Amino acid sequence: MQVKELLRGGQFLVKESHCNDIFTPEDFSDEQLMMKEAVKEFNEREVVANRDRFEAKDYKLTEKVMRKAGEMGFLGVSVPEEYGGLNMGFVSTMLVCEYISSGTGSFSTAFGAHTGIGTMPITLYGTEVQKQKYIPKLASGEWFGAYCLTEPNAGSDANSGKTTATLTEDRKFYNITGQKMWISNAGFCNIFIVFARIEDDQNITGFIIENDPSNGIILGEEEDKLGINASSTRQVFFNDTKVPIENMLSERQNGFKIAMNALNIGRIKLAAACLDSQRRITTDAVVYANARKQFKTSIINFGAIKYKLAEMATNTYVGESASYRAAKDIEDRIAMRIESGNTHQEAELKGVEEYAIECSILKVAISEDVQNCADEGIQIFGGMGFSKDTPMEAAWRDARIARIYEGTNEINRMISIDMMIKKAMKGHINLLEPAMKVKEELLGIPSFETPEFNKPMSQEKYLIKNLKKVFLMLAGFAIQKFGSEIEKHQQLLLNASDILIEIYLAESAILRTEKNILRFGVETQKYQIEMSQLYLYNAIDIINRNAKTGIVSFAQGDDQRMMLMGLKRFIKYTHYPNVAQLRNSIAEKLKKEDKYYF
Repeated sequence: MQVKELLRGGQFLVKESHCNDIFTPEDFSDEQLMMKEAVKEFNEREVVANRDRFEAKDYKLTEKVMRKAGEMGFLGVSVPEEYGGLNMGFVSTMLVCEYISSGTGSFSTAFGAHTGIGTMPITLYGTEVQKQKYIPKLASGEWFGAYCLTEPNAGSDANSGKTTATLTEDRKFYNITGQKMWISNAGFCNIFIVFARIEDDQNITGFIIENDPSNGIILGEEEDKLGINASSTRQVFFNDTKVPIENMLSERQNGFKIAMNALNIGRIKLAAACLDSQRRITTDAVVYANARKQFKTSIINFGAIKYKLAEMATNTYVGESASYRAAKDIEDRIAMRIESGNTHQEAELKGVEEYAIECSILKVAISEDVQNCADEGIQIFGGMGFSKDTPMEAAWRDARIARIYEGTNEINRMISIDMMIKKAMKGHINLLEPAMKVKEELLGIPSFETPEFNKPMSQEKYLIKNLKKVFLMLAGFAIQKFGSEIEKHQQLLLNASDILIEIYLAESAILRTEKNILRFGVETQKYQIEMSQLYLYNAIDIINRNAKTGIVSFAQGDDQRMMLMGLKRFIKYTHYPNVAQLRNSIAEKLKKEDKYYF
């Protein structure tokens, strides 16, 4: 029996992944499938049925439904049993987050802010006393949490916050003074995770502060936002707010690390939160396109509509494939660390931190996919899509925030490349050796042999190997030229990041499809094969554009000519797929089933 090789974060780029080593949604356990159905039923009954009230800014309803979610155990899925949680593992937390988030962005935001950045910092960094005091109440929904990091002049540069923490003369308290903004759940939370600077410390420090208005805490009015209407979002002002010294979270100056690790978890959970939303949008669009008649036929029969629906479905399938691949890697890494003697806190912190690259990749890709999905949904509905009487315009407005919170997509693109370089420098990822081999290949005589692709997905896997060479070629030459100064070349890093994103997502879908071909038979995976092929075709276009832009932006002369020739070689198909046929076939299946089906 082959033993699974658990790759470290980012190693997917330099090591071949085998399909049987990755987790797919078809691998959910019976317990996870039961949880999925329970969450779906809750979402339909409590959230989807009340969509109009959420859109009408019914903040009390958000709080009420959050309490019900707590009673059902959904707020404590990832919390250890000794603190009142279900301790169900990382994949299960993703599953709950995914299916509870698709009714409305308002509830999705409240749920994500509470279970993620509102609760996890205490679970992962809190003392035993802090965990015993706060986590059971947060896991049950008796209390709610909020996370106070952003300030008027401290957004993406989170460590630049001006909120201060001053030790009192009796050395028993810190006085917190400052302004925080865009604080989700502020209107009904019981505790704040607050980041402040002590004296002239280089880094901020975290604190747990109970929401007591008599303790110098003032809330601003509810923000009037583009979307997520019933998500309570307020400014919070702290005026000499006393917090006991025992409520410091972790150690002094550890706040920035807490903030970043909490955001890593938030990023992959955000990706999950967008997945079922894409299914719902696609299903609504399919139902409408089947019913809507123009020119004496359903509009779903038009090629332009088939194009949109096929792309919407494909991106959903691929995003789901990549999200659960990464989630299981994190879960396995956590288990490995626990077996080696780490505490739950240490294991989960290091397990998620290991896959920070994948977390950023997923956050960027899927937040952009859900926005595009909603945009195309509006287009399929036509004029009706612009009306508040249909679900599309609310879905579009709610989706827009996903590209901003948990770190903007631009920041996350930078993070993915920055972390890749740092891991290479630490020896966690061997980038240099594969990059040198690619350079040798470019300088050598190219092979004119035509590969044989006699198995399903074999050409696609061959292309993935070559696409990794594109990244290594671009990154290798760029690092050789710029060295440590490469971080100043942001546009080049954005090009490299988009290449990295497309490789990870395309490979995830291909491996999922290959795994299911082997266990269920190729005839059962017709549409999954087509979606994997379609996504790869689109990914190659994106990679080609970004690699070419990067190459001509920093390379000249022979180096430029060599890399452009290498790029042309690495993206070349032996047998091109009929892309229009792929889209038509996928769309016809959607038409027949009258819903997202895959």
